[in-house]
Amino acid sequence: MFTRKIAIFMTALILWSSFAQAARVKDLANIAGVRSNQLIGYGLVVGLDGTGDKTAYADQSLMSMLNKFGINLPSGTKTNSKNIAAVAVHADLPAFSKSGQRIDVTVSSLGNAKSLRGGTLLLTPLKGVDGNVYALAQGSLVVGGLNATGADGSKITINIPSVGRIPNGAMVEKTVNTGFDLGNTITLNLKNSDFTTATNLVNAINEKLGPGTASAMDGDSVEVMAPRMPNQRVAFLSMIENIQVKPGVEAARVIINSRTGTVVIGADVKVSAAAVTHGNLVVKVSEAPKVSQPNALAGGQTAVTQSSQLSIQNLGTNQMMRFPKGVTLDDIVQAVNKVGAAPSDLIAILEALKQAGALQADLMVI
Repeated sequence: MFTRKIAIFMTALILWSSFAQAARVKDLANIAGVRSNQLIGYGLVVGLDGTGDKTAYADQSLMSMLNKFGINLPSGTKTNSKNIAAVAVHADLPAFSKSGQRIDVTVSSLGNAKSLRGGTLLLTPLKGVDGNVYALAQGSLVVGGLNATGADGSKITINIPSVGRIPNGAMVEKTVNTGFDLGNTITLNLKNSDFTTATNLVNAINEKLGPGTASAMDGDSVEVMAPRMPNQRVAFLSMIENIQVKPGVEAARVIINSRTGTVVIGADVKVSAAAVTHGNLVVKVSEAPKVSQPNALAGGQTAVTQSSQLSIQNLGTNQMMRFPKGVTLDDIVQAVNKVGAAPSDLIAILEALKQAGALQADLMVI
């Protein structure tokens, strides 16, 4: 019982802070056009210790490579080599990468190769979505996985031996134009769209650099007037990205992973008056108005305040908890733990509260 209670509490309750702290512009937004680009290519890995492909296209690729080196084998010849593997090679080309710089590549087997350990990738062109070659990859693979097979058929595999990496394995051959130095403006795109954050970003930039420097295009993008000279623009953006901005508070939200029973609850989530019965659990949320009357000489005014109460009862154990304060989902989670309920019970309660309109938050089930 103790283990289950801890598991429910630790996996079901993760609170977001309701007080947004100031953050740098670079942590909140990206500069439009300044991004990485994905590259992909097809190649051959050689030098394997009998763990390579046994596929027709691996043989075909080997024959094609030999023909390029002037070695012409008779038509229909099969190499039956077990030391090669047909692979897909992919990499990310960072923004502003220049010709001659190196980037990491990942190599993945396309056929039935058992392992790429000890292999070497032959020269492979890496292309962008436009079909142009932007980098050339080649080098020895670093494979983190391994597999071993015994004479009796027993087998053990650790990680994935059919995938490897080549650190600095590709050399950049062509630069991608980002448009960074074009026009009189730059655009900042928020990583999380929010009208409040966009407004605060505009105000922070204008306060730092003068009125009219920045203007919001929508809840996601802010346009900023910028110098045209690249050197001045780099210094300008260096100053922009370090400005402190207070982001807007995230909307109240509850996220449920129905497969694992994990529940993530925002700190601002509230529950209005409601009663839910699920299995042996009875959940009641009630509100009672209280009148605050000042004494005769205080000179104050009579005020009416709301007092919320929550009770959860497990009919199997006759346990009940009461909370004489405003009810939050934090209270519900702790109460569910105390009566020894499972995470699935909490999920059912949350879904019922949402259907009844008593859950003051967005409910996402993944």
